[in-house]
Amino acid sequence: MAKAKNFDVVKLFAALADPTRLRLLNLMDGREVCVCYFVEILQQGQPKISRHLAYLRGAGIVSARREGKWMHYRIERPEDARGAAILDAALAALKGDREMVADLGRLSKACCAPEKFVMLVGAPVPVEA
Repeated sequence: MAKAKNFDVVKLFAALADPTRLRLLNLMDGREVCVCYFVEILQQGQPKISRHLAYLRGAGIVSARREGKWMHYRIERPEDARGAAILDAALAALKGDREMVADLGRLSKACCAPEKFVMLVGAPVPVEA
């Protein structure tokens, strides 16, 4: 987790300045998600998704956990009050966005029937945080 005294608000704004990273954060809001779901939902290659996730980790707002061959990601709320307020505001602003709502709908469908998605066969279902 990002320490309050070392938190870089400029890195946070840079991390939030990309549509793909916003979509990833939207999908992680309130849950831990395996990278395979991001690839399936966003229809983007795994290397690109991983680069964006690394950027979010570098900004101190996402953490990763390995479980066997699966990588799980979740939002880490900054200890820095400014960073936490900015992240909270960004996540709240995404709630009504048409694309973000559609992404969550696809995630819900993928979680309920992962066998319909080749990349998700055997993948762990996202867990509420």
